[in-house]
Amino acid sequence: MRIGSIDLGEKPLLLAPMEDVTDPSFRYLCKQFGADMMYTEFVNSDGLIRDASSCQVKLNIYEHERPIGIQLYGHIIESMVEACKIATQANPDLIDINFGCPVKKIANRGAGSGMMKDIPKMVEMTRQIVNATHIPVTVKTRLGWDNESKYIVSIAEQLQDVGIKALTIHGRTRAQLYKGQADWSLIGDVKSNPRMHIPIIGNGDIDSPEKAVEMFNKYGVDAIMIGRATYGRPWIFKEIKHYMQNGERMNPFTVEEKVAIAKEHLLKSMEFKGDRRGILEMRRHLTCYFKGLPNFKELRLRLVTSDCPDELNDILNIVAERYAGVVPDESINPSPWA
Repeated sequence: MRIGSIDLGEKPLLLAPMEDVTDPSFRYLCKQFGADMMYTEFVNSDGLIRDASSCQVKLNIYEHERPIGIQLYGHIIESMVEACKIATQANPDLIDINFGCPVKKIANRGAGSGMMKDIPKMVEMTRQIVNATHIPVTVKTRLGWDNESKYIVSIAEQLQDVGIKALTIHGRTRAQLYKGQADWSLIGDVKSNPRMHIPIIGNGDIDSPEKAVEMFNKYGVDAIMIGRATYGRPWIFKEIKHYMQNGERMNPFTVEEKVAIAKEHLLKSMEFKGDRRGILEMRRHLTCYFKGLPNFKELRLRLVTSDCPDELNDILNIVAERYAGVVPDESINPSPWA
């Protein structure tokens, strides 16, 4: 699969852009475990053109992450175009437009999936952004605003016509948020539309190697994007690739192995953000690594309250020792984002 001049190989696996999740330390791990392409946390166009530090820092990308995209969101065309020009200077491999975020404070302003209530504006914004940069522009969106407005087949054609190089579709409407089951049938309809020639990337509910293979085979998508299933499980990319290559699941990670991964994640978080902030922002990840462990409440509390690197490493060593040989139930939702 190619996005412009970016060759991602056959049936690539992409890490979805997620606020407060896909920071450099998490991206580092996902890349190590086989993510073929990644994205930054999504960037507020208004904040970026105001030079807000919280937005500027999200433009920091590293050579080991490539290929990588910067995702932008906003509801004002002029602001999005200007933000695109600024983001282009950070030299990502592509610019992605967020027309999919369902969060109320974003969608109700007309940004993210809120743009699906104004398709002509969505298309015009995309056209102007494509014309504002020399690098490939892609879009991530949903099936529609609600069950009565699933216009994704027509939307896909219009976005392709104004020049996007790939389209990611989450198989839910904005009204669904993340509830219910993702409907991949309409994603398949877009892919099978003879008018479409750009890559179509499917997204939604890919939480196992079997599900990934099923969606590739059943709907013919060019790639799969994985979001929430990576929480506490950045190795899911490796699991899926192993299954696609060998037809069987790889051995599950032991608690000791997960402790080693959590330690590396913590180290990278502090390396990129400094000890204090690195630890604070790791708290949402640490307990996710150990979901499914019995009688874990006390250790979980210590993991999310300690602000000392040495103490955190000591706690993680206790986890490894206490649960040696235990295989956690990974089907249990990681509570911080469930």
